[in-house]
Amino acid sequence: MAPLIVPEFPKARFRRLKQSAALRRMVSETQLTPADFIWPIFVQAGQDTVSDVPSMPGVQRHSVDRLPDLARTARDLGIPAICIFPYTDPALKTQTCEEAWNPDNLSNRAIRAIKDAVPDIAVMTDIALDPYNINGHDGIVRDGVIVNDETVDALVRMGRAQAQAGADILGPSDMMDGRISALRTMLEADGHHNVTILSYAAKYASAFYGPFRDAVGASGALVGDKKTYQMDPANTDEALRLVQRDLQEGADMVMVKPGMAYLDICRRVKDAFGAPTFAYQVSGEYAMLKAAAANGWLDGDAVMMESLMAFKRAGCDGILTYFACDAARALS
Repeated sequence: MAPLIVPEFPKARFRRLKQSAALRRMVSETQLTPADFIWPIFVQAGQDTVSDVPSMPGVQRHSVDRLPDLARTARDLGIPAICIFPYTDPALKTQTCEEAWNPDNLSNRAIRAIKDAVPDIAVMTDIALDPYNINGHDGIVRDGVIVNDETVDALVRMGRAQAQAGADILGPSDMMDGRISALRTMLEADGHHNVTILSYAAKYASAFYGPFRDAVGASGALVGDKKTYQMDPANTDEALRLVQRDLQEGADMVMVKPGMAYLDICRRVKDAFGAPTFAYQVSGEYAMLKAAAANGWLDGDAVMMESLMAFKRAGCDGILTYFACDAARALS
């Protein structure tokens, strides 16, 4: 970049370009649109049922039959994609997580329901075993150890069932070694050449995930922590190595998770690779903004939009956010 040349005052008055909304829009460096959002939706069993997630004000779990209307809402707001997360009946959780690749599990029924009703919206899935694992972990647990290779085999079966159900985007969030290569190999062998992979490439062992675990019913089940497979929050160079590996193994897009506390990672990833880069504004980030707004400590709409703009400014091509519909309405 060439050195900046700035005339001295009064030739340069930076306030000149701030004098009207029209001028401010003309020189805005970063644009935010509804097309930047992926809307995470929680799915539960039942018929025409909805339940609140207490730790995430404004967020609900919905039965599968309600999803087509939600998908139409997203489409009409200009949101291009929905991401499905299941709230699995505890009775279906096991050590070996077979429900994860059941063709008729909540996620796969949700995919089919949305694609049948609103085929032009993209459906993203989550690939990790924690919603189906009696131990609450993203991988299979053997003698207290989260085993990598056996878990990858299970994730491939899970991804195959989701692709067969019609998923557009697979989202491996498990952080096992080698899972991107295994999933890409399976997709090519099965003829799912156009199914994309949005890899949770740099997913940190964060305290910001608590409300999400409530939403999918995993918090009470979790035994121990996830530090043997999720990233140390102190590390940045490791994130670049993980992103490079996942891109080499066949990921089409990559994600940093959480988002707001890791904007430096987003910037480094985008600058280093230029690949489509996403961030997840996770449940704890959403919940703390909503709680502060509910107490009158912050302007809720203003901080919602400011936080989302920060992701774009940091180089993100898109954001998974529970604010998706509210933000899309505000932008409209």
